[in-house]
Amino acid sequence: MSKLIASAAIRGAHKIIRQAEEKLKTTIEEKGRDAAVEFPNTGYYIPIIYSMLGLRVEKLADFEPVMEECRKLLHEIPADNTWVPYLGHALDAGMATLFAEEIIEACMYLIGPNPVDGIWLGAADDVILRERGIEFVDGSAPGFAAIVGAAPDTETAVNTARKLQEKNLYVFMAGHTNGLAFAEQLAEAGVQMGWETRLVPFGKDITAAIYALGFASRTALSFGGVKEGDYRRNLRYNQMRIFAFVMALGEIDDEKYANAAGAINYGFPAITDTDIPEILPTGICTYEHVVANVPVDKIVEKCIEVRGLKITITEIPVPVSYSPAFEGERIRREDMQVEFGSTKADGFELAVMKESSEEVEDGRIEIIGPELAELEEGSTNTIGIVVEIYGRKMQKDFEPILERQIHRFLNEAQGVFHMGQRDIVWIRVSREARKAGFKLEHFGAIIHAKLHDEYGSILDKVQVKIHTDPEKVAELIPAARAAYAERDQRLTDMTDESVDTYYSCTLCQSFAPTHVCVITPERPGLCGAYNWLDGRAAYEITPSGPNQPIDKGAVVDEKLGQWEKVNTFVYENTGKNIERFSAYSMIVDPMTSCGCFECISAMLPAANGIMAVDRDHPDMTPCGMKFSTLAGSVGGGNVTPGFIGHSKLYIGSKKFIRADGGLARLTWAPKRLKEELKDMIDARAREFGLGDNFSDKIADETIAQTEEEVVEFMQKVEHPALTMDPMF
Repeated sequence: MSKLIASAAIRGAHKIIRQAEEKLKTTIEEKGRDAAVEFPNTGYYIPIIYSMLGLRVEKLADFEPVMEECRKLLHEIPADNTWVPYLGHALDAGMATLFAEEIIEACMYLIGPNPVDGIWLGAADDVILRERGIEFVDGSAPGFAAIVGAAPDTETAVNTARKLQEKNLYVFMAGHTNGLAFAEQLAEAGVQMGWETRLVPFGKDITAAIYALGFASRTALSFGGVKEGDYRRNLRYNQMRIFAFVMALGEIDDEKYANAAGAINYGFPAITDTDIPEILPTGICTYEHVVANVPVDKIVEKCIEVRGLKITITEIPVPVSYSPAFEGERIRREDMQVEFGSTKADGFELAVMKESSEEVEDGRIEIIGPELAELEEGSTNTIGIVVEIYGRKMQKDFEPILERQIHRFLNEAQGVFHMGQRDIVWIRVSREARKAGFKLEHFGAIIHAKLHDEYGSILDKVQVKIHTDPEKVAELIPAARAAYAERDQRLTDMTDESVDTYYSCTLCQSFAPTHVCVITPERPGLCGAYNWLDGRAAYEITPSGPNQPIDKGAVVDEKLGQWEKVNTFVYENTGKNIERFSAYSMIVDPMTSCGCFECISAMLPAANGIMAVDRDHPDMTPCGMKFSTLAGSVGGGNVTPGFIGHSKLYIGSKKFIRADGGLARLTWAPKRLKEELKDMIDARAREFGLGDNFSDKIADETIAQTEEEVVEFMQKVEHPALTMDPMF
């Protein structure tokens, strides 16, 4: 291997370890050896150290054995220019670098400078990890690019970022070149950054690169079922599952070489525009380890080639960039050309199935009313988007499923902001998109192309009518609302007893091999993204996909919600690890969980009830664990009696833990979640004879933060769980 790279990586490791020693010493002097230390709102302690060494760092003194491990990794590696001609020595130096950098960054949270500053975001919390993890599962995020340094100029930085976004990749940014960082170049150009746009600036110092590799380590722990300390499986998982690479731009110093060596441990190659020696043999990385002197205008394509990424992009006929990376884009009022709907004007979207092929002309797009160029700049306008669909396999039940995709389809166009659905929509088009030639007809082009691309197996023709005439929109809204009400009633009337078939979802088995989600009319998928109708539609679309029909078969236990053929299906599709599944109990044979659940319910024994917490709640809960810690116990395909993962809507289901007492057991939930579900909870409670305003009897974090405080509140409001039979 290259003498220059090996020597530089080892020198860089020695420098960073010395820096970590000094930082740790200063922090202990200021805060004391017993000072608590963490990356905020994360459940994996200090993640690279935890995942590779199995050490739980909870206080500053816990870093001392880590420093000893760093010294041991470098014990036989000279700090001078002596060439050690083995890749293994450089890789060890790289891993020691990562441990040392985690120490530095963790200490910065205690004594500064704070890693979260201005555009810099610091460590990703576990809410973000869980939210974004599903994108790595379903392939909408094929991997990530870790950019260190800076591009030759701002225009090149923007073009590079856009290319990576168009490939659906996340872009993690750290480090600088001669004082200038890639993220600062994007900020100068007014590019929106953050997790929503997949452009994530971790920190300006090279030590912030550990947040990207820490994210990869946590992904293996959270979704891959990898145990702490099992470094071989963790690194192997990342090599095979997380398709990432390092893009090093500009001058490369010793510290950057050391970080590149650390990334190669994960199987992440380094590609640079700088003329340095290369490491081309395959082995740890899929192809080459270090590829150099790549022209910056070709570097994105080269990175994808070297990492072995398979990118599938549907060509959308619009004059702006189109990618899921733009789904989180926000358009401020001062940047918008026009807006539609919101609270100021009528707006709706409706998908309609047509019975006859003659009623739909495929690809026809009509604008009924003013086009974009005819609308006053900065104005708010009415809009009605009607999508008419014919398909030999199309069914009325599929209408809301396809209609719901309009939100995602339009949001993925750069310069288009979309919120809401049905008759509560809000759309903005930016001034920049209008300058690029964007028109309302492109809404239709996007919807037509994406429906054919993703749902071509059930539809044959799509035509789109976009109404902007206020009188016409007002005329059409009542019919649209009647269609919405009919759909809701159709789903509301469905019960688990009214169908003979349920649907599976095994989408997350790549992360949780023993998990099978069983979706029934009254129990949506854990992630909240699939209900029974969605499962049926998905099976129609892809008969060999992860959503398979399950014949219920004979009832094994009606109260628990067990059926003979459902149990057989679960047993066969969990590698014969899970023998039984209860749809209505969190105590007896509860369903496994993957890691993508919206909520977790956990028993509160002293309250004779349960608490429910959603993934957006970052604080401690009355059961003594944060959501992230609970997720580590419940996820990964585990069966954990007393705990279940589930969707938000399942809380309002008639079948919500029916075998264990149902909704009457709910004693605590975060205030925001409780308010979001208030109407549904109160309606179901009245149906169960629990009185009016049952949600007011459910404690939240403003009322109770411990189990004892929950019980005290329950006694005050006479919560029904206090008089129910014990859960066990």
